[in-house]
Amino acid sequence: MSVTKTRSDDGQVAPPDLSSTDYYENRELSALEFNRRVLEQAKDESLPLLERVRFLAISSSNLDEFFEIRVAGLKQRLELGASKPGPDGLTPQQQLDRIAVEAHELVTEQYRVLNEVIRPALWAEGLGMIPAHNTPKGVQRWMAEYFEREVEPVLTPLALDPARPFPRIQNKSLNFIVRLAGTDAFGRNTNLAIVQVPRSLPRVMTVGGTRSVDGPTLALLSRVIQVNIHRLFAGVEVQGCWQFRVTRNSDLYVDDEEVDDLLRAVEGELAHRRYGAAVRLETAHDCPPDLVEFLRSHFSLEKDDVYRVNGPVNLHRLMGIYDLVERPDLKYAAFAPGIPPRISQQTDMFAAIRERDLLLHHPYQSFQPVTDFVRQAASDPRVLAIKMTLYRAGADSLIVESLVEAARLGKDVTVIVELRARFDEAANIELATRLQESGVHVMYGVVGYKTHAKLVMVVRREEDRLKRYCHLGTGNYHARTARAYTDYGLFTCDEQIGEDLHDLFLQMTGLTRAPALRKLLQSPFTLHAAVIAKIEREIGHARAGRPARLVAKMNSLIEPQVIQALYRASQAGVRCQLIVRGICALRPGIPGVSENITVRSVVGRFLEHSRVFYFGNAGDEELYCASADWMERNFFRRIEVCFPIERRKYRERILADLETCLADNVNAWSLNADGSYTRITADGAVRVCVQEALLAKYAD
Repeated sequence: MSVTKTRSDDGQVAPPDLSSTDYYENRELSALEFNRRVLEQAKDESLPLLERVRFLAISSSNLDEFFEIRVAGLKQRLELGASKPGPDGLTPQQQLDRIAVEAHELVTEQYRVLNEVIRPALWAEGLGMIPAHNTPKGVQRWMAEYFEREVEPVLTPLALDPARPFPRIQNKSLNFIVRLAGTDAFGRNTNLAIVQVPRSLPRVMTVGGTRSVDGPTLALLSRVIQVNIHRLFAGVEVQGCWQFRVTRNSDLYVDDEEVDDLLRAVEGELAHRRYGAAVRLETAHDCPPDLVEFLRSHFSLEKDDVYRVNGPVNLHRLMGIYDLVERPDLKYAAFAPGIPPRISQQTDMFAAIRERDLLLHHPYQSFQPVTDFVRQAASDPRVLAIKMTLYRAGADSLIVESLVEAARLGKDVTVIVELRARFDEAANIELATRLQESGVHVMYGVVGYKTHAKLVMVVRREEDRLKRYCHLGTGNYHARTARAYTDYGLFTCDEQIGEDLHDLFLQMTGLTRAPALRKLLQSPFTLHAAVIAKIEREIGHARAGRPARLVAKMNSLIEPQVIQALYRASQAGVRCQLIVRGICALRPGIPGVSENITVRSVVGRFLEHSRVFYFGNAGDEELYCASADWMERNFFRRIEVCFPIERRKYRERILADLETCLADNVNAWSLNADGSYTRITADGAVRVCVQEALLAKYAD
């Protein structure tokens, strides 16, 4: 891509218009590109086989959410008559048209990988899946017995006739449409039925007595039902049955201006999520055209919304294979997260933090110190108060148990629970209710702004004064995801950061003006302007001939004003190195606009989740970690916190981590100016894998 140059009336070449749609990639198409990179992991023969199965399942799950939220949102905008294009110039309809092409290609490739790559590889390891044809008789007997014993008792076939209309189909549920011939006991002649499969049934199971490379050892529930469907319709001929699944709009809508009780409003919306507007129909590839048309018409979908797939309609269920099969040789090697010597040698977290700040890098380093910090705060008689934000906590959270215990012991415990953490709303409602019943002060943040900051503040009496101990993180207080997501967390008792957190909690729980924070940057008030100001400062250094560099790592980059600031930085000669795992609307490498910008994405064993912003500042370096990506929602519609890493040793350590990421030639992809990605390979150079390097550096 090149810059279109224009000349002014005096003949001078005018600078390029940085708001031009030529310089912005579409958000939705970039999301699909990310999912292609995830799918590529399923093809990578250097990875353990069951990890490749997991990546295939993740690509399916990602695509589900893409339809539930992003495609559903575009369809909703069309229904409301919205046609305004985004920064990339595409209208909602144009985006849907492009998505249809890209998504169909992606789904086709997913099933090719399943059938031509994953299935044969599983068979070679003695983990064959029951085939659609030529099933061994012994396996047929097992399927019949399993169906009769475990499946049939919980199935309810529903014939379609005037007295029994088409049933309500839940979002992403497994269903079969069955073609019948003949009359039943009442003399009714119905030719169609629907079989809805309860979600309580396991989608993958092992085949009893067939554990050998000569026969399949794994069975998908869909195959077991399909082979035995005739048992549900005694005396009636079953001419065929075919899987189908409907994806629905799953975004919650709560009118912030009308809501009186946020918890009740979210609860009410959750009941509707299962039956939101249909946005996608998946059917078996051999489903007869008339039945596909019947289903499409019933769900009021367009032809482009129909996906005919050669295999199970929900590849995410393949995750069951990963969980079911105990083959360590086919999975990543287990590791024990490291614990810094300072806290491994003593159990007093408060003493360790008083000594100096403590930085953790998950999952390479253990999440246990975070859990211990809250647990010790709960039991310590000198602790008076605990204040915390919870976006996602997970089931059976030890942190939640500690908060409950702290309240029971009479401490003042305040928790800001974000009810609208996507797809965790029900769990967070249950969490909020439990905390309230235990005596915890539970707040839901500020209506209209998601509380996405990751904060803990403990107030402790020491001698004749109160001291604040704080934890600030880039990721959630969720022990399970802390084993799979890369995130930084900082423990500190810095007085100014403690005062900032005190002011922030007052702001979130009471009615105060936006505080003038001392060290922290906050959305929706100061973070956006500060990021742009720091980029402009690098521009000033470059123009003055001083060293100018920035490195930014995040999940997504789409905010137009920040992108334009980065383009200006590139034009001024600032070296901009961006590590953006997922969506990126910026286009690097455009002569005259972004030739000094590189963008890479790392997709590997762990989900790259940390947000880190480094500014060279002509040698007076600054480095921040944050809960926020560079997106409109994070800057303007969420409560986010960005915190400085002031200890020089820790700045150097994080910058070294970033440098290793920038040198990765195993799991890294480079973004091209046209929005496509190219995998970076070693090509004879020394092999560098950032995640392996950090495991070796930090883990035990």
